[in-house]
Amino acid sequence: MAPERLEVVEICAGAGGQSLGLHNAGFTHKLALELDQNAATTLRHNLARLLVAEGTSLEDADQEAASIVKVGDVADKALWDPYAYKGVDLLAGGVPCPPFSIAGNQLGATDERDLFAWAVHLCKDIQPKALLLENVKGLSGNRFSAYRQHILELLHDAGYVGEWRLLEAHQFGVSQLRPRFVLVALQKEYAAYFHWPEPSEDAAPTVGELLKDLMGANGWAPEHVAAWVEKASSIAPTIVGGSKKHGGADLGPTRAKAAWRQLGVDAMGVANAAPDASMDGDHLPKLTTAMVARIQGWYGKDYHWEFQGRKTTVYRQIGNAFPPPVAKALGEAIASALRKEVKRADSVESTRPDLDPVYLLLRHHPDKKPLTAQKLADLIAKSGGKKLPVPEIERRIAHIERDFHVEKTIRNNGELAYELGEFKAFIGQQDHARHDYFAQHRGKVS
Repeated sequence: MAPERLEVVEICAGAGGQSLGLHNAGFTHKLALELDQNAATTLRHNLARLLVAEGTSLEDADQEAASIVKVGDVADKALWDPYAYKGVDLLAGGVPCPPFSIAGNQLGATDERDLFAWAVHLCKDIQPKALLLENVKGLSGNRFSAYRQHILELLHDAGYVGEWRLLEAHQFGVSQLRPRFVLVALQKEYAAYFHWPEPSEDAAPTVGELLKDLMGANGWAPEHVAAWVEKASSIAPTIVGGSKKHGGADLGPTRAKAAWRQLGVDAMGVANAAPDASMDGDHLPKLTTAMVARIQGWYGKDYHWEFQGRKTTVYRQIGNAFPPPVAKALGEAIASALRKEVKRADSVESTRPDLDPVYLLLRHHPDKKPLTAQKLADLIAKSGGKKLPVPEIERRIAHIERDFHVEKTIRNNGELAYELGEFKAFIGQQDHARHDYFAQHRGKVS
């Protein structure tokens, strides 16, 4: 007998990569919120398909999917009432990546698009049993160690145990690198049963193996297809979706294009169709959106998805998505914890690491007074932590003050002393700069 399905509210749902993975892991959507109309159309269409497959009539499925998928700013209180979903099994989402991406300025909490802290604060309002948020690898860097530490503290204060983990898509059968930094948090009652999903024992197929049938589907000569398959002998670089400010669909920046060329792919655009009989073996083929979708993990009977819209918007929907097989693996791990299936051996509190000793001292030192860089270095050494020279302490403070207000005072000897103030991130404040930014740039925000 199949276990009873769990319920999820998903924010920043996109075209449904995470949605499909969670569905396959045993979750049913109560609500899915997405800013982009094109992505929301794709998500609504496919959720209706899933409902029909489960026995719902087409008319009822369309109506139910329309009630589940809402289009707009997830932080707009007029769009939805978080309290209506209090106690839901899972709150999940892929909040905007630009605040943390190494391809941008890594503005973090001061980037008006940052919704990470806001999503964590939602836990206080709706008290989901579990939280799942994913983002780019950049969030895992030293630049954001204090930011991550603060997130764990917010969760702890709200009654959750949070853990960060960097996952690679290819570890779960997806034919690309695609590192994603994932936060999972559960109420303490369930955290004692959470285990991160184990990587698949089977290697992900190469790009050539994965796309052989699609590359030859339009009449390209078999010998050319075979030669291409041999050249495309590894997994793909990370698929890049881009933003609304981006021109057309292509496969990423210069370094990514070079990696694609090594695989025998012209990355300067996305094709309308696979190569036909007129193409010789000397020219590099371009990928179609169907090929890109496979590389992103939409492959096989359990991952069928029908994208809506024109080529460029479909490519962006695919490129910005969370690979469904990775979402499924995480969903199954969370579902297992919520059902209390296998208790972990270690203490759940041991999963709250000290990510940034400088931040911790500034936030929690019992003296409650400004601390110089030298004093911070001495306190860290005294506590048995890794010795940090004063220049390193100052560098870390420079990172911290990008996300937090830091008060500086000058001591009599000329040394600067530091005192940690408020977190700068948007958590729903009515007077936050995000509201003005969003009102002025809504058509370009992605």
